Amino acid sequence: MQSRRGLILMLSAGLAGILFVTGAVLADELLGTITKVDTDAKILTVVPKDSDKEVKIKVNDKTEQISKKGARKVDVAKLKERLEKVQDNGQKGISAKITHEDGVASKIEYAAKKKSE
Repeated sequence: MQSRRGLILMLSAGLAGILFVTGAVLADELLGTITKVDTDAKILTVVPKDSDKEVKIKVNDKTEQISKKGARKVDVAKLKERLEKVQDNGQKGISAKITHEDGVASKIEYAAKKKSE
């Protein structure tokens, strides 16, 4: 009786581990630069770090943005304003790591600004 309980516990722990790892693998990460923001369609155009090909990522109500200030929901209008300011300063766009699944972003993490030495 004791050995069956151990076997069932071991199998259920293994199954839970597999499900956890599978869920984490399904989401893709895109490291690149946000170059365009379409506020009406809620679509970000991102140029990956290792390519010049543009990738379009959709933003929804569940998408979070992560910064030094913490996590909050993405405000596409404010993101577009920020992008315009950055581009007016001569930069290509906003560096970010975007976690997405099937082209829909779940998390946007902005790269920390490097301090000039």
